[in-house]
Amino acid sequence: MANHLPPLLARLIRPFTYSARLSLAADGGAGGATTQRCTIASGCFWGTEHLYRKHFTGKGLIDAKVGYTGGDLNDPSYKVVCGGKTGHAEAVEILFDPSQVTYRQLLEFFYKTHDPTTLNSQGPDRGPQYRSAIFYHDAQQEAEARDVTARANEQWWKGGIVTEISPAGQWWSAEEYHQRYLERTPGATSALRTSSSPSRPCSKNVEMGCEIHDETVSLGLLQLI
Repeated sequence: MANHLPPLLARLIRPFTYSARLSLAADGGAGGATTQRCTIASGCFWGTEHLYRKHFTGKGLIDAKVGYTGGDLNDPSYKVVCGGKTGHAEAVEILFDPSQVTYRQLLEFFYKTHDPTTLNSQGPDRGPQYRSAIFYHDAQQEAEARDVTARANEQWWKGGIVTEISPAGQWWSAEEYHQRYLERTPGATSALRTSSSPSRPCSKNVEMGCEIHDETVSLGLLQLI
């Protein structure tokens, strides 16, 4: 199928090249012996959670929760975080089986499903709570995160990435009504096009008709190899 796609889109749906694959050593920092945790922020957490559930359920995703991390206030509420003054990001914590999907693949997907070049914003959403961020759980994840980010910056986003890479701190799960919100709320999936999808293609040489924010075109073609 990729042979019939525009060159830009074909490039986006294949994993970018790298000289040496870093192994994922499962330990207590990132999860248990058979599970790992991946914590990321990419705008409105409704859309981020929905996309990961849609594309990784049955392919290694065990669970995904939306919540808040990266801030100073204990047990923050959605209303307080939306004020943009607590330092928290709207985030998603993914529990996954590294024998089925790797941390690197989850991060490649992260860089394909939002615009990491916009500081403290995604689409119409503005504020530090909507920032692009990777919160690593151990030294191995930090190395993976920095490597994937460097390669995405060079090959996909042309040097414009502003994604924060920080150690994972205290996690606060969001209120229950936020969990699986788009799945439970008819008509709310329009948020995917406005809050948690790239607001522009990741190349200055845009080819007409290549809209990488369209989940039916790009995200469904992700090659998990």
